[in-house]
Amino acid sequence: MKKIVMSLIAGIILSGIAFANGTADTSGGKKGSDSDLPTIDQLKLGQDYTNLNVTLQFKTHRTDIVDTIFNKYIADFQKMYPGIKITYEAISNYAETITMRLSTPNWGDICMIPTTIPLTELPLYFQVLGNQDLLGRTYNFVDNRAYKNLTYGLSSTNNVQGILYNKKVFQQAGITTIPKTPEEFLGALAKIKANTKAIPLYTNFAAGWTMGAWDAYIGGSATGDPNFMNQVLPHASNPFADRGNGTGPYAVYSVLYEAISRNLIEDDPTTTDWEGSKSMLNRGEIGTMVLGSWAIVQMQEAGPNSADIGYMSFPITVNGKQYAAAGPDYCYGINVNSSRDNKIAAMLYIKYLVENSNFDYDQGGIPTVKAHPLPPTLSAFTGIELVSDNPALAGEEELLTKINTDSEIGINMTNQHVIDIAEAAIRRTKTLKQITDEWNSKWTASQKKYGAIK
Repeated sequence: MKKIVMSLIAGIILSGIAFANGTADTSGGKKGSDSDLPTIDQLKLGQDYTNLNVTLQFKTHRTDIVDTIFNKYIADFQKMYPGIKITYEAISNYAETITMRLSTPNWGDICMIPTTIPLTELPLYFQVLGNQDLLGRTYNFVDNRAYKNLTYGLSSTNNVQGILYNKKVFQQAGITTIPKTPEEFLGALAKIKANTKAIPLYTNFAAGWTMGAWDAYIGGSATGDPNFMNQVLPHASNPFADRGNGTGPYAVYSVLYEAISRNLIEDDPTTTDWEGSKSMLNRGEIGTMVLGSWAIVQMQEAGPNSADIGYMSFPITVNGKQYAAAGPDYCYGINVNSSRDNKIAAMLYIKYLVENSNFDYDQGGIPTVKAHPLPPTLSAFTGIELVSDNPALAGEEELLTKINTDSEIGINMTNQHVIDIAEAAIRRTKTLKQITDEWNSKWTASQKKYGAIK
């Protein structure tokens, strides 16, 4: 609830600042379009604008590598552009902090665009990088931070949503095939508990933000439908109800609820340790963790047993076939209020990060450049159909956000609704059906309020 309120407050502040700055024209205005500027696809690295002398301020959520990997990127980039200096600022609690900072025009030059900014408001704060259709010939997921066929952000890396697991633990437990349904997965967790000393499913409950990871599976992974999240969910009747066939949002959350209810998690969820869990999984003290593919490399690098880290699709099968939601992580965005030279320099650096740095590949993700190969960490997804969410229908770009916020559920906005599920399972205060019945009631009321249903 706190995060939803913060999001609403931030939205009001951002809108107010936008009008005060005279940038509230959602067509992009002269600041957002800058017709005299090149687009990112037109720039040639190491050939164009090599005499620029500017300093870029880059805001990032990656507090873990800001003083290591990012410094290497800067040094490599400056071999081509010695006059472009780049300073990174790593921000904890990134989404809320950067959203509030965007309320002032001089927050910096490049940031990871927070999802708290509605697509319709992207032109108020970020520079157009190019035409969506043209960029889509070269890059993946260019529609994610786009509005009216203009792209405002390119993805830093792209995640497949699955489950981390320790291969050796699975072997010791006697698990010979990868689970493909919720009950098969829960059965595998039971085998881990019975036959090994490992924690079957580590929730990372105490970290809080990790609980929000479960929302990432309720769309493509649980339905196989690329339209589900942005086109179906706003209009669906009781979308969180149990479908009775092990698919859909209910099936995803039931894996968490049942794992807790059956004592297949850590002994005390309130004392979990996010940083420590990485080496625990690496050492075989944890069987599984539910996180996006961005976490694979971190787990591999947390100890000497990188070969033991596996990644499997979420255990849901739709009509005999498995799917996996796929889409971008944070997208790079450029401040619409930066100077012309800073905007060009920022485009050049983003182009370097996307095309030359190998950041996306090194993080175990789907590369942003379509021609680049998949990393070996995703080899287990061969034969599994990757599903990318289609955008909302024209005129409905804000409908899901409105319903999601008004209902106070906050799918992919806040972690609290997933925390509520875990707490109910731990304390045995509510069944999952009782929780999702409450969600459906609130969702329906908000759908009627915004005309999504009659």
